[in-house]
Amino acid sequence: MSDSHEYMFKDADRSHANRKIWICGAVAIIVGFVIGILIGRFATCPEENEAPKQDGTFLPGVSDSIIKDGDPKISEEIINGIQADNIRKYLRDLSENPHLAGTPADWEQADNLRKFWTDNGLDEVFISEYDVLLSYPNTTDEDNMNQIQIVDNSTGNIIYKSPLYEDILDESENKSNVVPPFNAFSKPGTVESDQLIYVNYGRVEDYTHLDSLNINVSGKIVIARYGKIFRGDKANLAYVHGAIGIILYSDPADYAMGQTDSSQVYPHDWWLPASGAQRGTIFLGSGDPLTPGYPATETAYRLGEDEPEAGLPKIITHPVGYGVAEKILQQMTGDNVPSDWEGKVPNVTYRYGGQLTNSTWKVKMRISTANKRVKTYNVIGIIRGAIEPDRYVLMGNHRDAWVFGAIDPSSGTAVMKEVSRVMGQLVKTNKWRPRRSIIFCSWGAEEYGLVGSVEWVEQYIKNLAERSLAYLNVDLALQGNFSLRALATPLLYDVIFSATKKVPNPDSTEIHKTVYDKWKASFPKDSSDPNSVPRSFINTCTFNLCLSVGGVGSGSDYAPMVQMVGLPVCDVRYTFDPKKYPLSSYPLYHSKYETFKAVDEIMDRGFKHHQATGQVWAEMARTLADTMIIPLDVVNFSNELISLANTLDNDYGTMLRNNSITFDDLKTVTNNLKTEAMAFKSRVDNVDKYNPLAVRHINDQLILFERSFLDPQGLPGRPYARHVLFAESQVNTYAGSSFPGLVDSLFEIEKDPDQKGRWNIVKKHFSVILFTIESATSTLRDVTKFMPVFIKDRS
Repeated sequence: MSDSHEYMFKDADRSHANRKIWICGAVAIIVGFVIGILIGRFATCPEENEAPKQDGTFLPGVSDSIIKDGDPKISEEIINGIQADNIRKYLRDLSENPHLAGTPADWEQADNLRKFWTDNGLDEVFISEYDVLLSYPNTTDEDNMNQIQIVDNSTGNIIYKSPLYEDILDESENKSNVVPPFNAFSKPGTVESDQLIYVNYGRVEDYTHLDSLNINVSGKIVIARYGKIFRGDKANLAYVHGAIGIILYSDPADYAMGQTDSSQVYPHDWWLPASGAQRGTIFLGSGDPLTPGYPATETAYRLGEDEPEAGLPKIITHPVGYGVAEKILQQMTGDNVPSDWEGKVPNVTYRYGGQLTNSTWKVKMRISTANKRVKTYNVIGIIRGAIEPDRYVLMGNHRDAWVFGAIDPSSGTAVMKEVSRVMGQLVKTNKWRPRRSIIFCSWGAEEYGLVGSVEWVEQYIKNLAERSLAYLNVDLALQGNFSLRALATPLLYDVIFSATKKVPNPDSTEIHKTVYDKWKASFPKDSSDPNSVPRSFINTCTFNLCLSVGGVGSGSDYAPMVQMVGLPVCDVRYTFDPKKYPLSSYPLYHSKYETFKAVDEIMDRGFKHHQATGQVWAEMARTLADTMIIPLDVVNFSNELISLANTLDNDYGTMLRNNSITFDDLKTVTNNLKTEAMAFKSRVDNVDKYNPLAVRHINDQLILFERSFLDPQGLPGRPYARHVLFAESQVNTYAGSSFPGLVDSLFEIEKDPDQKGRWNIVKKHFSVILFTIESATSTLRDVTKFMPVFIKDRS
């Protein structure tokens, strides 16, 4: 055999051996692959990665977090992460300079907040710009700046003229862009009168008292003290009664508790000094006056300023401090007022007025405040939800201030920055992402009439109405250091109570361990706090000892959220002891003296109360964002609605029945709602939590429940106030009112000469209330059984 044949046989043997190796290798690879699949399928813990397979469609790769509440440990991380020192630092920066809406400072703070949120882990940040009508005083021509004068009509000499600015009491106030005291949207012009009438707080009952004494204010200037009701209502009532001008002043009885010595007031204490004057709008509407109902975008149609629908005030109005008021009130004549009309301006005997002490003297109001179209900005920061990004929990605070705004609103802005920092960092480091989206809202031009929030709601009403759960507001973080106070619609009560139970009392020296404990002791259900809702309104909460929770009016940015979107809303802050200090507001309110010094050295040393407000606010948001079944309690709501109906019966039931209104119909529909609410709660308690669609159905019903109390036609005479149960009082925009359309329609109805027409309005709105409650009831039924069974009356 030749060599070539030997090589041929050797190659064949080698090829046969290689084939065996390849086959064995392939088998080994296949076996290993199968084993790997089996290990991956059965060794992985399903409860950490996938939802357990139930009946229905299995969703591969979907985390089981879809059928669970969020990680409860995050609650503690957020609460512990909020730092008082950070809030102090933010507030010092925010309140260093004035930041009036529509000025360069408005944009500067908006842009700074945008950068802060971007740097601290928020997923998306937007700025919304609006072209709106605001109002500013003349600051360039001293000869024409706003001023009150006493003039000798016989000689033309000026006997007295009010200072143009407040006194500088601390070097931190010495800034060139401090705007002088003014009332936004005051009618400009000059008026004078030899008659000056004191109208106490300028309320309806005050004018009724003057009428009983045959004191007429028509054609005269009136002077009213701040407090009790919204300043815009004071101005409007003066106009309605024929006055040609109104001077508003801060009485020491209401803003200094009678302590007027310079050593007793700011900068040594929180009391208002003599030169302090309260700025503020007198516009009774909300949003941009020229684009009512629609956003003030570049292409928007705008009304003329003189058109009635714009609703701009028609009376000259100006605010002064009690130092100026002393000079004016000393010149008044007339009979002495009763004791409940007396204030505590030093060296003054309070009189009704009439001619001044010198018959040739006149009071002159020179007002050059002018309206101007400017740009204002909302900043919107979003943490996108991991599972339900299309469900929003909204947190809001306004950013603009009349001057330094260290209390209103920058204490709230500083707290919002810290809450967003803590949540943003948890997202940024992949430690947490909420189930639902959390949206931080920083509003512009709130002080002028909720302008930024209203315009934003008008622009995005479709998105918000479809996707939002609730709106949580902190207008300002504190106005005192006594206890938490909350305003809220009833669906959020349990959320507030639960959050306050988790947050430590900021005063560690007290026996009360939590914010809830202190609140419960300070404002129990039998509270005499005049700002709280009726006692029966909170008697049915799920906790053994209930708390006083205030009703919502129109004093802050929660108003468009409840009135236009139909969201459950709240506003939380720390407040003062109303029994010790029976005040309408904190003393330095809207004055130049709302400074960082006042907060840092007097009102909240250490910033622990700011911290507690932030912790409560953050925990409420986390609960709403992370809890699988949204914690809104419709049974509580229905119980409180029954209580409200009983209160309405006590106040107006006889009057309504005497005018052919069947009040028992209201009791029937409220009881029906209670029955349906209890049945719904049973379905909530028994829902299959492994079925995401079943949970989503329940949550949708909870979200839409508050919406069902909106009347798209609006309340009588108020097309933009749409919630038939909760809205501001028509005679005090600050205050909340239950059944507001009905109560306002009944107000002084006996004085209306058109009794038939007025009672027809009442009867129509009463029927709207009945329908609306029935409509809300239907939303709680099973989704295909929303209509009641019809039984034909065969009689």
